[in-house]
Amino acid sequence: MKDFTGRFAVVTGGGTGMGRELARQLAAEGCNVAMCDVSAKNMAETVALIEQDRPPQGTKVTTHLADVSDEAQLKRFRAEFEDQQQTDKLHLLFNNAGIGGGGSFVNDPREEWERTFGVCWGGVYLGCRTFLPLMLAADEAHIVNTSSVNGFWASLGPNVSHTAYAAAKFAVKGFTEALVTDLRLTAPHIRASVVMPGHIGTSIVANSRKVMTGRDEDQLSGEDIARAKVRMAKMGVDVAQLSDQAVQALAAEQHRRFLEEAPTSATEAAKIILDGVKAERWRILVGEDAVRMDELVRADPEAAYEPQFFQRLASEVGWKLGG
Repeated sequence: MKDFTGRFAVVTGGGTGMGRELARQLAAEGCNVAMCDVSAKNMAETVALIEQDRPPQGTKVTTHLADVSDEAQLKRFRAEFEDQQQTDKLHLLFNNAGIGGGGSFVNDPREEWERTFGVCWGGVYLGCRTFLPLMLAADEAHIVNTSSVNGFWASLGPNVSHTAYAAAKFAVKGFTEALVTDLRLTAPHIRASVVMPGHIGTSIVANSRKVMTGRDEDQLSGEDIARAKVRMAKMGVDVAQLSDQAVQALAAEQHRRFLEEAPTSATEAAKIILDGVKAERWRILVGEDAVRMDELVRADPEAAYEPQFFQRLASEVGWKLGG
């Protein structure tokens, strides 16, 4: 699919980050976009940015509240899409929504673990199940599932538990790779791509906390602070010397650094993804850190979870470590 003009696209997680930038760049090319998110406020901001971009006349952009881990909400989203976009066909499906959390299978609450897995894996699976009939009805279509570098390297380093997110992203990667053959045999007009971003400048750190707590606010609650102190203590930090205000400040700084110090911006990431779709690539690595990480893991998989591997990786890709 070399040209998105006049096509119909669904983007999950369109309120911020890569989802927002995918929606903007698709609309700028004259593609009709239906986005979903759990935040109406964030989607309104995305729409305002799209309007500022002045997409081609007639381009239709619609917003839909939906939690991608809930099949009933996705089915409602599909019905709204058909009604508001006035179509029974879908050409592009970007299963992009994701959150972090549930890092430790041993210590983190089961509810948090399953919430992360439900959004990051369940959202992709249910998204494909829900919208497949509309893609089968199109002349050509493309499924784009967002995995992660944590879909081939299940770690954030030797001192951080990272099980729920990594397990989900491994599932997304394996599922999409299997779809390549499945679709070739059963629906050859539909292609599938797996996207594996490295460190991208998004608001996933803050957004994940909001989804987990159900509170659309930036301040940490007392429970959030207590849990943060427990995690920090396990990493060797003397939390006895930290006030609640200091923990709040550290959380804000973590969000700022993840967003602003990333080697690849969300805008750049979206362009790489869309270029990959146009080039009909089934495997889209996003960011030079993702490319190098892939090379290192493939070269020596047995060493991939040793401290020395992480130090080499961080040094070679330019990640900023420490406080």
